[in-house]
Amino acid sequence: MRLGLCCLFKNEPVTFRTTTAKALTAVQRREQLVRLSEICTHNAANLLLAVETVQRLGIGSFRIMSPLFPRMTHPVVGYQLDDLPDGLQITALLDQVRGFAWTHDIRLSFHPDQFVVLSSPHPTVVANSIRELEYQAMLAEAVGAEVINIHAGGAYGDKTSALERLCAIFTNLPEAVRKRLTLENDDVSYTVRDLLPVCEKLTIPLVYDVHHHRCNPDGLTVEEATQMAGDIWRYVGREQYCHISSPKNGWVSGNPKPHADFIDLADLPDCWLEREMTIDVEAKAKELAVLRLMNCLSGQ
Repeated sequence: MRLGLCCLFKNEPVTFRTTTAKALTAVQRREQLVRLSEICTHNAANLLLAVETVQRLGIGSFRIMSPLFPRMTHPVVGYQLDDLPDGLQITALLDQVRGFAWTHDIRLSFHPDQFVVLSSPHPTVVANSIRELEYQAMLAEAVGAEVINIHAGGAYGDKTSALERLCAIFTNLPEAVRKRLTLENDDVSYTVRDLLPVCEKLTIPLVYDVHHHRCNPDGLTVEEATQMAGDIWRYVGREQYCHISSPKNGWVSGNPKPHADFIDLADLPDCWLEREMTIDVEAKAKELAVLRLMNCLSGQ
C-alpha cells in the first residue's frame, strides 16, 4: 500500500507560481511569453524537486497540480512550450521528472479542476473540457503520469442522460486522454453504484473515494465498493487508486464534507490495509498528514 501526496507541500520548500489572464493581457505578446516562460521553468524545476522530496520522505505517489503551466489552454493568452524562450529547458526538466519517477517507482497523476465536465449539455463546456484534458495528457505523457482522474459532473436533472453524453464524448477523445482517464465517485451526485456500469462499459478504472462514499452512500459497503472498483483496475492491469480523507467537523455534527488537516486512523478502511493499492491522502496538512498516517500505520 503506497500513500500519495496531493499537489502541494506544507513545510517543504517546494513552490509553484501562477498568473492570471488579466495580468498577461496587460502586456504585449512577447512580454507575455517571457513571463510565462519564467513561471513554467520555475514550476517544472519545482516539480522535479517535488518528486525528489516525496521520494526522500518515503511517499510513493504524487498528484501534480493541474495549472502547472498556467493559462496554457486560455483562448487569448494560451501557448505551447515551443512558444516559450525556455521551452527546451522546460522539456528537459520534464524528462528528468519522468526518469526520476520511473527509477524510484513514484506514481504520478492529475486531477483536473471541477470545470472539466464531459457530461455537460453545453457544447462550449465540453469543448473547453476536452482542450484541458488534452493539455493534461500532454503533461502526463511528458512526465510519465498514468492517471487523469475526473468527476462525472452534474446530474442536470437526469443522471442517465448525463452519463450517456459522457460515454459518447469519451469514445472520441484522443488516445492519450482515453488511456489515462479515470472516474471518481463524488459527494453530491454520482455514487460508486452509478459509475461502475459506465467504467465497465468504457473499460476505464474507478478511483474510489471512501470519504465521498460515506457522504453520498449508495447501499454498497466500503468492502464491496473497494472490491468492485479494484476488479476494474486488475482487469486493465494497473494498481488500484483510492482517496482517503477525514471530516473537518466530524461525522456526528456539522457538514462532514470539508477535509480535516489530518487523517483519523479510524477512517482508513480495514480492508485496505493488506491491499496493493495507491491511496491519495486528501488532507489540509499535506505532507505532514501523509507522514503522520505512515507513522500510525507502522506503529510509531
